Amino acid sequence: MTVDFVLKRTPGLRVASIRWTGSYSEAEIRKRFAEVEKWAKAHHLRTGRCMFREPGERQWSVGIEVRGAARSEGRVRVRSFPACTVASVTFDPEVVSPQVVYHGLMDWLRWRRKEKKVKSVVSTREIYLGNPWTDARAWSKTEVQFVVRT
Repeated sequence: MTVDFVLKRTPGLRVASIRWTGSYSEAEIRKRFAEVEKWAKAHHLRTGRCMFREPGERQWSVGIEVRGAARSEGRVRVRSFPACTVASVTFDPEVVSPQVVYHGLMDWLRWRRKEKKVKSVVSTREIYLGNPWTDARAWSKTEVQFVVRT
């Protein structure tokens, strides 16, 4: 499998998400993804890509792209992420270790900063084509994005 890093422009996302604080737990992530999916289905919203973020230290956020009229309700918050430039890599975590991908992408960005092609890294996120806990195809096409300022 080839793993290649690219700088690209991504479209904006409108995401229904749940955010929480605590230690990293795959069971908790799976539970929150299911909760957001259930909420979107109950509101008859079309869904798209799934997103996993770490917006702060020991803070986690899972979200699903929604299309249609949706408003925040209960623990589910609807927010928009603007179009932005990202350093991106798509890979299969069963073939290539995520630690290697993250380390490689960070090192690649360090060189881009030295070359003055990137000013700073703003945040990180993982994007999946569907729910990675229920869809093996979505898991095999994991996309890691580092939002950057150029």
